[in-house]
Amino acid sequence: MEKFPDGAHLRLRLRSRVHGGGGGGGGCLYHHADEDGVGVSLREHRASLSVAWRVHRVQHGGATRVLLHGAAYGRYLAVRPANAPPPGLRARRACRAVQCVYDAPEQDDVLWEAVDAGDDDCGSGDVLLRHHRYGLWYDNGEPSTAMRWVIEPIPPRPEPPALPAPSPSVGGLRRIRYVRADDDGNFAQIGWGTFDFCGQSVYRLRGEVSIKLAEPFASIGMTLCVRAGLCGRLTLLVTDLPRSQEPMDVVVLTTGSPAAEALVYPDADA
Repeated sequence: MEKFPDGAHLRLRLRSRVHGGGGGGGGCLYHHADEDGVGVSLREHRASLSVAWRVHRVQHGGATRVLLHGAAYGRYLAVRPANAPPPGLRARRACRAVQCVYDAPEQDDVLWEAVDAGDDDCGSGDVLLRHHRYGLWYDNGEPSTAMRWVIEPIPPRPEPPALPAPSPSVGGLRRIRYVRADDDGNFAQIGWGTFDFCGQSVYRLRGEVSIKLAEPFASIGMTLCVRAGLCGRLTLLVTDLPRSQEPMDVVVLTTGSPAAEALVYPDADA
């Protein structure tokens, strides 16, 4: 568990005899939050917020469990019922994972246990991820081999990255729920505003939120965060929105406020 300090950003690099990734050079595969906001995959591209995961530790049943939410969309690594094995196979099958929201303290599909993989010819310091509810090893759907992960800490960067340039308003509509936070990051849990947003551009989203808040000339001074579920931690929103049309909760901070200054930005290029 010491490799997963609360609030830290990290990469999960696969170490597997099947997939490779034993060294730090080319061909390494990283755990990636897919652009649809739902799937996860293994990809070689390392310098991306989609490969950065933030640790969220909680106490559950008298033990510390690890949750991981993506730095791109804030959504949590989970096992959904459709991805879980049938009854009676829990001890023999591993599981695939998805991205989802974290809505309730008792929600246990987002809880993981990090287990030391031990010292062998694969190298020391690797970890296995075991799901809390199903007791299964996370292997991305290949039950013959439990995946070993090399944990790569990601240092913070001093300032947030610039938003991507505006993109066309194409695609379907998604419901945006939004709320203004005070300078300390406090915000109401009820009475959020809502509107339907077309497209994926975070630049355009910031502009539309500023209009809804009657602050049309202050958008550049707004810091948008996404909250993936009622219990989800705030994640700085600096990438275009996922392709899925699932609703999003957006919390608006004032740039330069204590709450905004307390945000941690992972240096995806490090």
